[in-house]
Formats: sequence, structure tokens, C-alpha cells
Amino acid sequence: MGDIALLPARDLAAKIRTREVGSQELLEHYLKRVERFDPDLNAIVWTDLDAARRRAKEADKALARGENWGPLHGLPMTIKELFETKGMRWTAGDPNFAERVGTVNSPAVARISNAGAVIFGVTNSPLNGSDTQTYNAVYGTTNNPWDRSRSPGGSSGGTAVVLAAGLSALDLGSDIGGSIRNPAHYTGIYGHKPSFGIVPRCRVELPGMMAAGDLSVSGPLARCAEDLQFELDIIAAPEANDAVGWRLDLPKPRRSHLAGFRVAAWLNDPECPVDAEVLERLEKTVSALQAVGATVDTEARPDIDLRESNRIYRSLLNAASARGLLGDAIAKVNSLEDEIPLEDAREKPTVSRKSSLRHREWLHLDEARAQIRARWNLFFRDYDVLLTPVTPVAAIEHLHIPMGDRTILVNGEAHDYWNQLTWAGLVTVAHLPATVAPVGQTSGGLPVGVQIVGPYLEDATTIEFARLLGDVHGGYVPPPGYE
Repeated sequence: MGDIALLPARDLAAKIRTREVGSQELLEHYLKRVERFDPDLNAIVWTDLDAARRRAKEADKALARGENWGPLHGLPMTIKELFETKGMRWTAGDPNFAERVGTVNSPAVARISNAGAVIFGVTNSPLNGSDTQTYNAVYGTTNNPWDRSRSPGGSSGGTAVVLAAGLSALDLGSDIGGSIRNPAHYTGIYGHKPSFGIVPRCRVELPGMMAAGDLSVSGPLARCAEDLQFELDIIAAPEANDAVGWRLDLPKPRRSHLAGFRVAAWLNDPECPVDAEVLERLEKTVSALQAVGATVDTEARPDIDLRESNRIYRSLLNAASARGLLGDAIAKVNSLEDEIPLEDAREKPTVSRKSSLRHREWLHLDEARAQIRARWNLFFRDYDVLLTPVTPVAAIEHLHIPMGDRTILVNGEAHDYWNQLTWAGLVTVAHLPATVAPVGQTSGGLPVGVQIVGPYLEDATTIEFARLLGDVHGGYVPPPGYE
């Protein structure tokens, strides 16, 4: 890994701080890679190079004066376009907002900027972040650097691509339906979905949507596990309105050696079967852990039914995802809901019900979630981490057809397209942290990641496990041609 662009962000920040490399020099290096590689990838969809160059120049001058802006001082990086970033295009992939430019930094972006970063561009995501692929009518399609006929996943697809291809030092993603984890798995990098509530999401400025919303989190993607912790330490904090009285003090990792970890592995399930090529990589991961002395129980499960957990998750997800619908749209889905027999609605969430849950129904779902969380807490008394698939398949081919016509192929058979959310949702509904670590490639050369699930607020444990795992198995490798 000889190109400086592929070094860990933490190491690059240290090189800038010690003036081994200049912020301006590193920025120009990344921009040359962007110019070379991004036309085929379409990951970075908006830049403000004049502003970035000015800030990089000032970062170098500040260090010469003995000033340090923070842990990201002068580090060139990108941000997912779904985040409002001051001075950057902010369309959410919607042609109605094609000319919209951010006027403030959203909370996590503000913390990154205040830590000294040089934000030079934004990365592509699907319309409103609502797909496991990355394409929209404003910016077009983002391609996977491992195979450009395939998607990098979504919704943090552009984010994952710039990191996998070495076009940025670091990036910020968001996750409500696996939107950090799915792209990390599909592109061979690391991603971390934080415990719910530890990264601020509420804006201080008015006007604008102020409530944080359900399920969704902001979190880091990177080329190494250490960078996940590096960025998480910067963006994790209480919400602004709580900061006067609350402090965040997350536990340290439970273990410091793989041999000490109590590991459970839930690698497949009839409710959401996993493709044989993905399963093979996960089973080899278990074998690698056992070879270094880790205790791995492949039969242990939390007292949770995957189907029921998925039903509760999807119902809450649908409600949360549609909170921005207004007027006629709400009336339409409410009328559709009234046509659905109650027994059908109880069986699984329907498209129309995604914005029409009665409040008492939501409260019942929230109580069911609380009971699920209690069962997870009991499980993690006996185990430190649980390993699961991220999705049932490796990177899917581009599939730009109506949602209702889409499927994924698992062992040659068509399965529900939205099964890509099932293993991620198992974790999301319970507010748990989950780290995705790359564990090799399929026989066809597509990356595979493993989801490392940990106890609520013990984010450092899953990240540390991912770091230790990378020392013995898997880890980031550049896609062919991007070394």
C-alpha cells in the first residue's frame, strides 16, 4: 500500500501536524486521484475546490505559527451529500432541490469542521437516502470500484467508494437501514453504526426540522478500524440542547486480545438465507478466530425471533422514513391503510402504512422494541460480540427498475430485495452498535464483510474486535487498479 492516499486518516493527520506533509500537498494529491478515477466511479458529485484550497493553505500557515485546530487539522476529506454542509450542494438527490446549497453545518459535520478538517466535496447517495443502491436523477449512478457493473450499496454508497478507491482520507455516513454497513460490506472497507443517540443529530439553528427522529444515526466509514474510533471520538457527544448537563463517557473495550473474547456467531437463518459464497467467507472468519484462541459459539442466539424482530424494525423504519410527508401524500396513504385488513397489517408492514401508523400502534411497537433490547442485554452478559452477515449477498448489479419488481439472487434463487435490510435491522431496532470489517472476497472477486454486534453503548468493543480481527484475517485491500 505505497500510495500515501491509502494511509489511515489518523496517520495522515499526524503527518500534517508534524509538517511531514502539507495540507495543501495532500489535498492536491487526492484531487489528482479524483481526476483520474472518479469519472468512472461518479462518487464525488460536488466540490468547492477554491474554498478547500484556501482552508488547506491557512491550515499550513496556522501550523507554522504553532496553532493546532484539532485532531483533523488540515485533513482533506469528503461528506455524504445527505448531510447539510455549509457552502456545499445539498440536494438529497432530488431534482426539486438541485440548486440548494447548505447554509449551516449539520451537527456531526460541524464537529468535523471544528476539529480542523478540510472538506473539499460531497459524495453521492440515493434519492433521500432511501435505497440500497446509489443513484438519483440529479447526479446519476455511482459505481463499485471492484466491478463497475455493480452497486456500491446505499445509501452511503459514494462515501464507501471514495474510501475504497483512495479519493479521500475520511468520510461521514448515516445509517437507518444498513446505510453505513451495506456499502462497507459491498466495497471492502470498514464502517461503524454507532449506538443510537451518541452522535448528535439535532440542529441548533432555526428554521428547519429540529427533532432527531427514530432509528437513524450518523457514523464513520474508513479504511481501517482505528479510523472508525478516531472519527467517532470526534463526532460523539450529547445533543446540543442536552450538553449543559450531560456528558458522554463510553466504556472501554471489553477485551484487548482476540483469545479473550467470548464470541457468538449467527451466520445464517431460514428467515433470511445467506448466499453460499458469502457464508463461506464468514465461516472462514470463524475458523480464523478459533485458530488464534477465541471462543466461538456457533449455536448461541439472543432470545429473539428474526422474523418478528424484522417486522417490528420494518414497521418503525417505515414510520420514521416518512415523517417528512405532508398534505395530500399523508391523506393518500391514510386512505390506503384503511383498505388493508388488520390481520394483514399485523403480519408485516405494508408500503402504505409507512406513514400512517396510529400513535397507539407506534407505542405498542416501541414497547416490543424495549423488550427486544432487554433480551439483547441478557445475551451480552454471556457474550462480548455477535457475528452476523451484513446482507445475504455480495455487491448486487445495478438494478434501476421499480422497487416492486426488484429481487436479489441468493444461491441462484430470487429473494425479497429488502432482505438486504434484515440482518442490519436486527441490530438497528435494538439501538445497538455494529462494526463491519472486511473478511476477504468471493471467488468472483467481490468483497465480503462481517457485522460485529456489541452491547448498547459499548461501541469501543466492536471497533476493537474489528481491529484485532484485521490483524489475523481480512482487512482492507485496495480494489485492483486503485493501489
